[in-house]
Amino acid sequence: MAEAHTKNHDYHLVDPSPWPFIASIGAFLMALGAIGFMRAVNNDTFIVFGINLTGWGLLAVGLLIVLYTMYAWWRDTVRESHAGHHTRVVSLHLRYGMILFIASEVMFFVAWFWAYFDVALFAGEAIQYQRVEATGGVWPPEGIETFDPWHLPLLNTIVLLLSGTTVTWAHHALLHNDRDGLKWGLTLTVILGILFSLLQAYEYSHAAFDFSGNIYGATFYMATGFHGFHVIVGTIFLAVCLGRAVAGQFTPQKHFGFEAAAWYWHFVDVVWLFLFVAIYVWGAGPLH
Repeated sequence: MAEAHTKNHDYHLVDPSPWPFIASIGAFLMALGAIGFMRAVNNDTFIVFGINLTGWGLLAVGLLIVLYTMYAWWRDTVRESHAGHHTRVVSLHLRYGMILFIASEVMFFVAWFWAYFDVALFAGEAIQYQRVEATGGVWPPEGIETFDPWHLPLLNTIVLLLSGTTVTWAHHALLHNDRDGLKWGLTLTVILGILFSLLQAYEYSHAAFDFSGNIYGATFYMATGFHGFHVIVGTIFLAVCLGRAVAGQFTPQKHFGFEAAAWYWHFVDVVWLFLFVAIYVWGAGPLH
């Protein structure tokens, strides 16, 4: 009888899990909360079925639910791996999933690049856009003082590229079972990720243009701001990997969690190179 239930295949059927349902609830509350928050910022109200949802409270509740779901769901996935359920086929499918996720992120940034190049290459037509000032037929628009690409943006580029080398060092150290090299490489990568975010925040605080009121600011902040958000997410991703490395959860044979974080971080590096060349260098105006 026991032999009838013996597992003789490379696939794994997960146990019944509440996390997909709970995640959908959290995402729904975040969506409603985001509307309420944006309405509050614009001094408006958001009322659904007689309930006033204006403000940031519902957004915070939804975010907390999503964050806890992410922690608990990934914790269960790690436990499945330690229990031996991540067979060769399951591991391959996890990699396929990460590849498809990064591919979707590529298309996400293609949209921002498309928007930027649309108004940059056809600046004379930007006057047709509503609620933005005319560009004067040139790019950058008249009156916009852009950043000098060879100062702070170049420094941020160096910081991010250096972080790509440290995460690669950590990966190679793990493959050779060098635990100290793994920890130091991840530690330096997390520090460089935090430094990049701080430098970008400093850059934003000294910008000579705002997000609203002009098409240059809108496209600049959407592209670089979403990249900055991805850097923060990647830094947290790598910090979690550092904690797992300290706990000894990675082995040279099994370390997909770290591998996925490294792939994501290299993707962030490559996107920044395109941003630096397209927006900071190619799109730079006369230096003052």
